Amino acid sequence: MNKPILAPSLLAGDHGALAEGAETVARLGLEWLHLDIMDGHFVPNLSFGPQTLAALRRHGSKLFFDTHLMLSEPHLFVDAFAKAGADRITIHVEPAFDHAAAFRAIRARGCRAGICLKPGTPAAAVEPFLDQVDLVLVMTVEPGFGGQEFREDVLPKIGELDRWRAARGLELRIEVDGGIEPATAAMCRAKGADTFVTGTAFFAAQDKAAFAAAFAAL
Repeated sequence: MNKPILAPSLLAGDHGALAEGAETVARLGLEWLHLDIMDGHFVPNLSFGPQTLAALRRHGSKLFFDTHLMLSEPHLFVDAFAKAGADRITIHVEPAFDHAAAFRAIRARGCRAGICLKPGTPAAAVEPFLDQVDLVLVMTVEPGFGGQEFREDVLPKIGELDRWRAARGLELRIEVDGGIEPATAAMCRAKGADTFVTGTAFFAAQDKAAFAAAFAAL
């Protein structure tokens, strides 16, 4: 199995001190920062724009920016987020646009590409794109707001993706996001997940080093 990676979500941090939140992640020796981008249309919430990523880079952040576009038309914003400092750009399978062209555009701008699916979307929806991405993000809550309860009914989907990955010899990561803390992460890990987005639980943890260590031990 791939080495476990913890990607704290800045959405759950203090929005008046985002650079400090990113620095908290870096000080723990973690390498990834998850950035939830919401447009108020595809999901009923608003969050950051490319200017936020650019500002974090200006403040010196060298973290891997794992950028999740929860947008109705994510393909229109690939350039902006790539220029702002995204390292990976993950787009959703549900909106209607040319996904293959979007992945080509993402890679052409030097970023890694990912695809995401909501809890109610079957794994089969992303199957045609598995050889075009290096990460599949499985939402374990309905996207839009942090602090929701983990949905165990999504676990079989993670297992299905893991079986396809193994059968095809694909070098991709399976990421989970929503209600993720050590116990739910272990459930996902058992099904094949290797990348864990955690927001509320991470930023609320009194001992963040111990919290991060629990994920490293998965």
